Amino acid sequence: MKLARSQKGMSILGVLVVLALVAFFASAAFKVLPHYFDYMSLEKTIMSVETDRAKQIATVGDFYSHVSSGMQVNSIRDLDIKEALKVKIENNEFRAHLKYEKREPLIENIDLVVRFDKEFRVRMP
Repeated sequence: MKLARSQKGMSILGVLVVLALVAFFASAAFKVLPHYFDYMSLEKTIMSVETDRAKQIATVGDFYSHVSSGMQVNSIRDLDIKEALKVKIENNEFRAHLKYEKREPLIENIDLVVRFDKEFRVRMP
């Protein structure tokens, strides 16, 4: 039977394993979170078409230019909006389908992949 004094706390090896796991998950989170923030900014920009009465967005071209200017404001530079966003007009509303994916290298040939796919129905102002 060991003394209670010698059984306190984790060993050095245990601490190193916990630190390695925390570092791994923190690294993965720091690589993926910016893409989620960009997506949320794009989502807000697309939905702002409905509330932004001053711009008079009435055509698909106006919609694309509004989203492009929102991307410039939010510093989203690594996304081709013409390929990621498909817009059409149906029943006096915009149907916008935002679909794209981003890859971030994690370790050598292992990548983190985030995929975004959402359809928006935005009323014309």
